[in-house]
Amino acid sequence: MINIKLLYKILGSLLYLEAAFTAVCLAVAFSYHEDDVMAFCISLVLILLSGIILRFLGRNADSTLGRRDAYLVVTLTWIVFSIFGALPFTISGYIDNYTDAFFETMSGFTTTGASVIDDVERLPHGLLFWRSLTQWIGGLGILFFTIAILPSMVGGTVKVFAAEATGPIRTKMHPRLTTTAKWIWSIYLLLTIGCGVLFYIFGMDIFDSVNYSMTVTATGGFATHNESTGFYHQAAIDYTAITFMFLSGVSFTMLYAMIFKGRIKQFFNSSEFKLYCSLILIATSVICYFLLRYNDYTLDEAFKNSLFQVVSFITTTGVFNDDAAKWNHITWVILCICMFFGGCSGSTSGGFKCVRGVMVLKIMQNELKKILHPKAVLPVRINDSNVHYSSQLTLLAYFAAYFMLCLVSYFIMILADVDSTNSITIALSCASNIGPTLGLEIGPSMSWDILPNLVKWLLSALMLMGRLEIFTVVVLFTPSFWKDN
Repeated sequence: MINIKLLYKILGSLLYLEAAFTAVCLAVAFSYHEDDVMAFCISLVLILLSGIILRFLGRNADSTLGRRDAYLVVTLTWIVFSIFGALPFTISGYIDNYTDAFFETMSGFTTTGASVIDDVERLPHGLLFWRSLTQWIGGLGILFFTIAILPSMVGGTVKVFAAEATGPIRTKMHPRLTTTAKWIWSIYLLLTIGCGVLFYIFGMDIFDSVNYSMTVTATGGFATHNESTGFYHQAAIDYTAITFMFLSGVSFTMLYAMIFKGRIKQFFNSSEFKLYCSLILIATSVICYFLLRYNDYTLDEAFKNSLFQVVSFITTTGVFNDDAAKWNHITWVILCICMFFGGCSGSTSGGFKCVRGVMVLKIMQNELKKILHPKAVLPVRINDSNVHYSSQLTLLAYFAAYFMLCLVSYFIMILADVDSTNSITIALSCASNIGPTLGLEIGPSMSWDILPNLVKWLLSALMLMGRLEIFTVVVLFTPSFWKDN
């Protein structure tokens, strides 16, 4: 039986946390004396009142959090945060309908980076900061952030972590999950600070350096300029973004082990890391060739722009320094492959995850060997560890579910008169939480505002399922989930 009172209590407590984030944005808005101050004031009051009501409804709740409760609270948390997070956009009037505001907020929290705002430069500083902050909070997970900072807010932390964490393999660095969460968040914070400092040194002002550092390390992609990082036209800024996108696409557990434990050899010998680097090198080389041949780029421009876009797409960040929609169409295929694979498990990036790619390749290799040796017992090994057969079945189920979701979304968008090229790249983009697409109407530098409202709600759900890796959300719609037994 679902522990409803405990859900009320947890959601109420988490709304206090969202109110604190809203208060930070209110301070930013107030410091710039812009017209979004009242919007944040009203939003703050509504969020606090809702949190108080939910806490009251959840008073005297039993603190035992079951597995079903954990999956439900994770999904509801992301939805509730997006519902209230959309308020500043609609109350301020900068987004004129709630559908667009919810889409923008869900895109932020899931670090997708798809935007319905045609001209982000018209937004006041408070709203720009709120967009960036939603991505930074969602980078490692709303509840994972809470586990690290305020573990008492969320009971049953291990079950919650299992429901929200990305990737099929989750390595704990410490027996206590709260300690592991703090270490991972310390890496995340160090990357954010380091990125922001370098952006500032290379020419960004303080506001832009803070915003871009949050969205780059969260692999989210929201920008404060319409041209994204291309606004600055500086190679130093581009290479800084490339470096921190690349690092944010690596498992934070692996980064911690390398930096603080000195496990450098283990880091570079990781099968997942090797595939991640190989995909980047191959894709960059091929796209660089096509840019030199068909787009009349200089060698420096071709290398920088191809590397930037490849890293941006494979880490599902979505920032851009060039319009890839104007490139040769063969480069679209390569970027879509990068978009599909995504970064490493345990990182802020989305996508299928490179570790799953390694597992698929090893399973295929074993099946080919079994054709010649039918009786052979061939385990799937990743980094000297055997992958259990049940994990292999889960992988194949996830693989099938991922493509089914993309195909269903593609079919619905076709029915809603979205053209075929845009439909498939939009579905893949949202399911992988990348944001930019490669269509003719909605490219990397264009807005999603032209999509019908029905499609925006569909894509909001797809972004959530992509961020929570499908099964966390889909399991709520199975009859057995709601049965008492």
